[in-house]
Amino acid sequence: MDAQAVSSTWEGLRVCVAGLGVSGRAAARVLAERGAHVTVVEGRDDEALRGHAAELAAWADAHGSSVTVRLGDGETLPDAIDLVVTSPGWRPDVPLLAAAARAGIEIIGEVELAWRLRAEGSAPWLALTGTNGKTTAVRMLACILEAAGHRTLAVGNVGTPIVEAVLEKHDVLAVELSSYQLHWSSTVTPFAAAVLNVAPDHLDWHGSFEAYAAAKGKIYAPGTVAVVNSDDPVSVRLGGEGAIGFTLAVPQPGQLGVVEDLLVDRALVPDPEHEAAELAALADVRPFAPHNVANALAAAALARAFGVPPEAVRAGLREFVPDPHRIAHVATLAGVDYVDDSKATNPHAAASSLAACRSAVWIAGGLLKGADVDDLVRSCADRLRAVVLLGADRAQIATALARHAPEVPVVDVSGTDTGAMDRVVSEASALAQPGDTVLLAPAGASFDMFTSYGARGDAFAAAVRRLSERR
Repeated sequence: MDAQAVSSTWEGLRVCVAGLGVSGRAAARVLAERGAHVTVVEGRDDEALRGHAAELAAWADAHGSSVTVRLGDGETLPDAIDLVVTSPGWRPDVPLLAAAARAGIEIIGEVELAWRLRAEGSAPWLALTGTNGKTTAVRMLACILEAAGHRTLAVGNVGTPIVEAVLEKHDVLAVELSSYQLHWSSTVTPFAAAVLNVAPDHLDWHGSFEAYAAAKGKIYAPGTVAVVNSDDPVSVRLGGEGAIGFTLAVPQPGQLGVVEDLLVDRALVPDPEHEAAELAALADVRPFAPHNVANALAAAALARAFGVPPEAVRAGLREFVPDPHRIAHVATLAGVDYVDDSKATNPHAAASSLAACRSAVWIAGGLLKGADVDDLVRSCADRLRAVVLLGADRAQIATALARHAPEVPVVDVSGTDTGAMDRVVSEASALAQPGDTVLLAPAGASFDMFTSYGARGDAFAAAVRRLSERR
């Protein structure tokens, strides 16, 4: 489809964009530039949103485009709408989307919109999803692609809005996709795609684990090269037969895996039965942890499927700089390591983080979003020196600890004021012994006490610094 055809597809279309966040504003601009009549609907109304609305209105006036913004009413579907483009966080059962579905109006997300906006010859997508590790793996992938000389960008659920990225010149895009984004996608067809792992998460949004897993599985479109986590049964099931696998074990033909201290490829080589390509050393994976090695193998598999040579995998992994709040070492005090993994916002992520520790004083709690923590506590009980709990759903974790790790000391910090994290860190420090790790891996979302997981991690790091100053 050429640029003129793309433009004519949207000319005069009446589109409701649900949400005035980054992706919603980007979608509104791109649609209006192509002649659509856009109404942006946002249920909230505050100073920041009024500023965004004013900026969007000024942009529309300057470009002669049709954009209307409605704040404070996220429930009513505007009249005479042809298409709804929803932001990822809007649940399917909110009144506006439910009304559109009843009226037979198509509902898509920003990712689906971006796919439909692509022009002839635009960059192919290497896409990945999973319960945990998406951002790390997609940034690793972008670094590997750059090391191979490709013009690329990490987009989707991270970085630049994908509706803007598809209109720029790139050789290939590294695309992170959430279950929300995949739920609202129907024609997206990546060149290659991976499901890193699947564990219960966002069940309050999807309604069941089966629906959540099915959304993840939509990343495997007909014609897409499927990459699966051979150590994760759900990923294997979703990818189907003939998929390329990655494993933390010694790889079989058709897999990437680990041999002694090396990452190797026995899938994307001329003779997988008798040949393996050395990709990188375990020491090239940072921060080092088993689940991060799996992220590196997934990124390598997608890049190799695109034709990237082995030496670029090692170079890309060495160039990769981890994002904050992902197994980030904060300090070592009196022989105890303090580690911020605030991004561990579900039990699966917390289990991976704890698996990298020999002995941990675990800081846990937050919003569990309907997830069960029994398996997490059962699997990590022998690594726990003690546990300090905070946040809204801490009682659920305490109950699991009493059931599966009754001998482990537990401290409950009930406060939600600004000094709560100082009390948490002080309690954890008192329980830790030399050689232990005080690990913030909450297993829950942060919004009960903090504006984001980043703010929670920052509070932890600041509390550790204050502890150090008192010593």
